[in-house]
Amino acid sequence: MLKHVVVAKFKKDLPESVIDEISKGLAALPQIISEIKEFQWGRDILRSERSYDFALVAVFDDLDALRRYLVHPAHQEVAVKLRGNAESSILVDFEF
Repeated sequence: MLKHVVVAKFKKDLPESVIDEISKGLAALPQIISEIKEFQWGRDILRSERSYDFALVAVFDDLDALRRYLVHPAHQEVAVKLRGNAESSILVDFEF
């Protein structure tokens, strides 16, 4: 099994409507992309100085499944929107 973790900090003054669009796109992915075994995401609630604004954790059977997810058009659409509205982002993929 493999976990895919993405953490992002949104651009300052990003309208809530854009964040809502990203959220709707993310919510649809598990129904569209069969490779997703688990999918959790949400916004930071602590809002500390060190906090990022958003995190996503997805689970896949293996590296091949993750690769298929990464190039899937539905994922690409949401990923482009997220990256385009993020001040910074980080990710890690690990086996467990």
